[in-house]
Amino acid sequence: MDIKVGIITISDRASQGLYDDLGGPALKKASQDYEWQVVAETLVADEKRDIQRAVLEQIRSGANLVLTTGGTGVALRDVTPEAVREIAVRELPGFGELMRMESLKVTPNAILSRSLAVVVEKGLVICLPGKPSGAVECLGFVLGAIPHCVEVVQEVPTSC
Repeated sequence: MDIKVGIITISDRASQGLYDDLGGPALKKASQDYEWQVVAETLVADEKRDIQRAVLEQIRSGANLVLTTGGTGVALRDVTPEAVREIAVRELPGFGELMRMESLKVTPNAILSRSLAVVVEKGLVICLPGKPSGAVECLGFVLGAIPHCVEVVQEVPTSC
């Protein structure tokens, strides 16, 4: 299965040019290391409509896996989980559970994370932490489930 990745960085400050986006490039490098094709990269503010628009645009332009970084914490401006849930056809709770469980081995603050995965149209959307190292680590924790999940969501016939 050819995995085509869209990457969305969600950050008020980075979208205003107040600091460089480090999360998006970190996820791009990780995706390339996994031999996935990065087909789209977007930087948006912590606004539900902007997040939803970016996710839908990337899926409709060919991404079958969308990785978001940022907006999954407890700050009042962190609205990524709410935004993607509103456009999702289903949530996949095991992704968030595993990311938190494994992250707790690295930092006690992982309990504050609201990372999750959902299905939007025919795409898998994984919402990762904003810290670049945390985003890449969490992606690694769920890596094994991604190819099969993308295949099923895309309704690709399997040999089973």
